[in-house]
Amino acid sequence: MTKIMNIASNYVDESLEGLCLAHPSLCFVGDERRVIARSQAKDRGKVGIASGGGYGHLPLFCGYVGTGLLDACAVGNVFEGPTVGSALDSIETSDGGAGTLCLIGNYGGDRMNFEMAAAMAGDNDIRTRTVLGTDDVASAGEDEADNRRGVAGLLFAYKCAGAAAEAGEDLETVTRIAQKAVDRTRTIGFALAPCLPPGRDTTAFTVEPGTVDFGMGIHGEPGLWHRPFTSADDLAMEMIDRLMAERVSGMSSKVAILVNSLGASPYEELFILYRGARRLLNERGYEESLTMVGPYVTSMEMAGASISLCFVDEELETLLAAPAGCPFWRTS
Repeated sequence: MTKIMNIASNYVDESLEGLCLAHPSLCFVGDERRVIARSQAKDRGKVGIASGGGYGHLPLFCGYVGTGLLDACAVGNVFEGPTVGSALDSIETSDGGAGTLCLIGNYGGDRMNFEMAAAMAGDNDIRTRTVLGTDDVASAGEDEADNRRGVAGLLFAYKCAGAAAEAGEDLETVTRIAQKAVDRTRTIGFALAPCLPPGRDTTAFTVEPGTVDFGMGIHGEPGLWHRPFTSADDLAMEMIDRLMAERVSGMSSKVAILVNSLGASPYEELFILYRGARRLLNERGYEESLTMVGPYVTSMEMAGASISLCFVDEELETLLAAPAGCPFWRTS
């Protein structure tokens, strides 16, 4: 597969440079030039929100740096976690004196490096808290939910925590809200074709023509079960059934829904999938408080999609609707 690049070793750095040139609201921070932050002056007294992860998922992670969302984001190589130094830079850049929430996906390298960076930030009198995205229902059973990966549903936590921080809430409140968004969000995805990271000769897994690979990871992890492709409506039913099986008793009948392209699947196909998912939700008595359809969390040119549901309450619904602005998502 031919990629639009110069040399593979410069792929991330040149792409990030282009991102910042195209969007002046973003800038580099730190000697490694692997932290993207807001260009505007830091808001003193506001809780900061830092994130980070491997490259190759735009708009996730660094594409959501902006007002009402992230303050800074550390960027690793393609599908690799950021360094401790970059994680520390993102925490320090985000801090406005009220502490920083580290909101990251539940991946070993990301978690370890942010833990070390948070300890170093503490030595510099920066208070931190950490919330891990764990929305991927296919990556672990319900009794091991803390071991699940963070995938597209992390976006709901970004938005809710970012809105709370922008409203002036303190670190403990912002942390509570982020954790609530994580606890109320479930995601499942499927692949129709894998991606090929730059500089590699083979894909991490294969998908036979005419089949669906369920439960794959956004870093190229292979799926957990496979079946022949039948129809978009059948996919929607299988996904909604799986997500609804974990609805916690007492949750409201309002949901925010994200139908997400993993990179190559176009809007036309996403809307067909969304049509089926919406019909199923309506038949089961659910009302949509927010609808998002598009490539919000990708895995390079992987073909496929994911569906995320956040079972919102009044607090989360208000925060999801609050104003926010970044290069890839804007609400007003």
